[in-house]
Amino acid sequence: MKTLSTFTGLIAVLLLASASALIGQVNTEFTDDTIAPWSPVATFSILGYDRNTGEVGGAVQSRVFAVGNGVLWAEANVGVVTTQAIVDVSYGPQGLELLRQGLSPQEIVDRLLSDDPDPRPEDWTKLGRQFSVMDSQGNVATHTGPRASDWAGHRVGTYVSAQGNILAGPDVVDMMIEAFEGTEGHLSFRLQAALEAGQAAGGDSRGMQSAAMIIVKEDGGVWLNNDVVLRLQVDDSDNPIAELRRLVELAARQRDRVRGR
Repeated sequence: MKTLSTFTGLIAVLLLASASALIGQVNTEFTDDTIAPWSPVATFSILGYDRNTGEVGGAVQSRVFAVGNGVLWAEANVGVVTTQAIVDVSYGPQGLELLRQGLSPQEIVDRLLSDDPDPRPEDWTKLGRQFSVMDSQGNVATHTGPRASDWAGHRVGTYVSAQGNILAGPDVVDMMIEAFEGTEGHLSFRLQAALEAGQAAGGDSRGMQSAAMIIVKEDGGVWLNNDVVLRLQVDDSDNPIAELRRLVELAARQRDRVRGR
């Protein structure tokens, strides 16, 4: 019995020591404000407006599972928002609500940052946010926080904005804008071309995993009373942009069949 008690006590000491070491490691990771408590997520996105059709939408690619679940937000006759980098998903619905209230995209960017609930505004979290707001007429404002993971930045063009973080470099967003502005056809093909151009320029420095696209317009869907022209998600793929291209082309054929073309 004494031997068993001694053995049990030794095991308890070892478990306690291991737990203490683990707790110390976790505390170090969370208290050091230069280290995020999770791995940074590489993302690039595009927001665009088609003045000929009135459609507005966005597309995104990321080295994260199911990026479409939280990054893109859109509503017909309102606009579209993308929120990425150190993501606060609430920026999406908040941005749309402020657009409904009549605020300009730049006013919304300023409001979201000033009202950010992060209790430590000097910390990396709030300063790492990246997001873009476009209204239903194609006016857009974009913000890249100074502590978004490098390379991070954005570029605004005519009825378009491109933004990303942990990218190969500024050529990614530059080429996205050029591809969007230089591509003809439906908005979905212009957004798709922008993603492909961004990836060709180096894309995410961490690789690819998922992609998504959303386009809205009042009664613009193929069904009755449907404002969603397109909502596509590729949640996990070795080449999500290529898979998104397949879905975009499939959706185009569906629209043509429904409209008798």
